[in-house]
Amino acid sequence: MSTHEITVQRTDESQPKFVSKDDELLATLGYKAELKRNFSVIEVFGVAFSIMSLLPSIASTLNMSLAAGPVGMTWGWLLPSICILSVGASMAEMGSAMPTSGGLYWWTFKFFPKSIRKPLCFLAGYSNTLGLIGGLCSIDSGFASILLSLANMASDGKFVPNKFHNYGVFVCCAITHGIAGSLATKYISKLQSFCIIANLAVIVITCVALPLYKGTENLNAGTFVFGELDNLTEWPKGWTFIGSWLSAIWTIGAFDSCVHMAEEATNAAIAVPFGILSSISMCGFLGFVVMSVIAACMNTDITATMSSTAGQPLAQVYYDVMGRNWSLGLMAVLCVLQWFMGLSILVAGSRQVWAFSRDDALPFSTLLKVVNYKLGVPIRAVWFMVIIAIVIGLLTIVDSAATLALFSLVAASNSLAWLLPIFARSFFNVDTFVPGPFYMGKYVSKAVGIFASFYLMFVIFVLSMMPSKGPNPTPQNMNYTCVINGFIWIGCMMYYYFFARKWFEGPKQTFEEFTTIDGNELNGSNGIEYLPEKE
Repeated sequence: MSTHEITVQRTDESQPKFVSKDDELLATLGYKAELKRNFSVIEVFGVAFSIMSLLPSIASTLNMSLAAGPVGMTWGWLLPSICILSVGASMAEMGSAMPTSGGLYWWTFKFFPKSIRKPLCFLAGYSNTLGLIGGLCSIDSGFASILLSLANMASDGKFVPNKFHNYGVFVCCAITHGIAGSLATKYISKLQSFCIIANLAVIVITCVALPLYKGTENLNAGTFVFGELDNLTEWPKGWTFIGSWLSAIWTIGAFDSCVHMAEEATNAAIAVPFGILSSISMCGFLGFVVMSVIAACMNTDITATMSSTAGQPLAQVYYDVMGRNWSLGLMAVLCVLQWFMGLSILVAGSRQVWAFSRDDALPFSTLLKVVNYKLGVPIRAVWFMVIIAIVIGLLTIVDSAATLALFSLVAASNSLAWLLPIFARSFFNVDTFVPGPFYMGKYVSKAVGIFASFYLMFVIFVLSMMPSKGPNPTPQNMNYTCVINGFIWIGCMMYYYFFARKWFEGPKQTFEEFTTIDGNELNGSNGIEYLPEKE
């Protein structure tokens, strides 16, 4: 028998059925395979790299960095990237050992003590779902902003977009993502290679064209690029610098998408950790390079760049250095990449929605967990995510503070979903962890997990919640992330204790159809126990 196939005995004693090693591993987690494994190792990385889409993300969040000047762009990118890598490393270990689409809440259930694991599993799943929907909102809002900046530049500033234009484009973008996300996974998986190449190409073009047009003799000095710390807020300079980290935190915040694609990946135990670590590393390094180049070429009057009528500081940098035609061309490319960025997060996020519904945790779970087996897509989960994103996106009509809350919401919600399993594995039941192919070793693993836990606590409860402009916020510049996330988290726990605890038992066993794999009984409930080790 092939090393890539195993015999699965059915309870009705019918003929043996062959499944892949990936499906065998999934069976040990309690789930039968329902999605098609159309994503290769590189394509799983491509999903995360596409969602991060470096230059479009920088374009959408550059204002966050510019508040601290060039230092906020360069060191304010590199330092959080290193911290994020510690989070990714901890997550990669669990993804390598236990690759399932609902990994974050599944791992939370596995590692926390029995007395608290069900409510915290419930919270992790809801927070992750909210974070991914918020990610779709912020990405599509960024797409609308970039597209409208093109219209502004093409009209030489005569067309000035407003918030209603932005929301209209946002809704159209979300609907097109829903249509594309309903396609068979074999087509979506092939798009990832294009996204990788296109993202790398526009990075190279930007890093070469900007200095060439600027002229080496006109580049800003290194002391400006790496040593000029400005303060365009009412906070002390030090806190303004830390606030600039949000650009990198928001951009390099999609690595958990590799986890959500685990049940569609071939060789998932390798694909998941590879996708997580390589996407974080590449975006961390390349982002530092890109930010350094932009800082070296931009107008030293940062206020003028931030107040661009185009609504996009990066568009203004392109325009100042290379002129109208080049800036239009490059921003058009970024607009296309931003669209693919939204498609990728919709695909990954819909798998989280589907997986959480499979365990009957979301409202309408009976409808949402249905899979179109012909296409290999949970289409209802796709459109659920689109509809909720359109509703939440109404915040962009309120004011700029509400729009900014969408970006911070992603960081806070996803960070909580990442924190819970990492914290649990670092401080509880450490010895129960059975490593997969990627493992840092007992002591390094624990040290990295503890550091990542405290970093995430800082991001969740301090950085993402603080007002961006200063300690005395007005209704117009208040950070409403604490209100939105607080409402969701408290509401989630109230929903659990008053209602969901009566039926929610954590991750479910969906493999009732089978009793043995290669003669070994599928032991345990809730998908927690592993099969006996093979010789």
